[in-house]
Amino acid sequence: MAAAGLLSSPIYAGRWVRRRLSPVNSANIEKTLILVKPDGVARGLTGEVIGRIERKGYAIVAVRMLHADREILLKHYAEHEGKPFLEPLIEFMSSGPIVAIVAQGNRVIEGFRKLAGVTDPTLAEPGTIRGDLARDQGTKVIQNIVHGSDSVESATREIGIFFPEL
Repeated sequence: MAAAGLLSSPIYAGRWVRRRLSPVNSANIEKTLILVKPDGVARGLTGEVIGRIERKGYAIVAVRMLHADREILLKHYAEHEGKPFLEPLIEFMSSGPIVAIVAQGNRVIEGFRKLAGVTDPTLAEPGTIRGDLARDQGTKVIQNIVHGSDSVESATREIGIFFPEL
């Protein structure tokens, strides 16, 4: 009887089904850059973010805490050059330490962005990082706990900025 209970439990069954019926397609294995922004670090949410990444089944490949300087942030946000929100964004992102994370897994870029939730914390769904943890601060720049790469190309470029050794 004990074995039957174990096999019918949702957690065990869910893991078993994923392993048996959804084999990992190595063509879909990706790496992504995730940043825990200064608001997330200041509120002590880095462990919660890493825990959610790991519970989702992604591997943490590298982690680094740093105080990002203007040069790194200008490289990271190069696509926003000339936009009016760039300077406030750089000011926010350099206002305190950030935690840079490289995560790897099957379709991790798409998966982490779904896990993070939409950019605006007021509109982010419950159950997402931003929906559960971020608050609308009414500031010039949305403080929404995390950043995640939006494409394979962006991930490759962004990982190179924060982890040139990888």
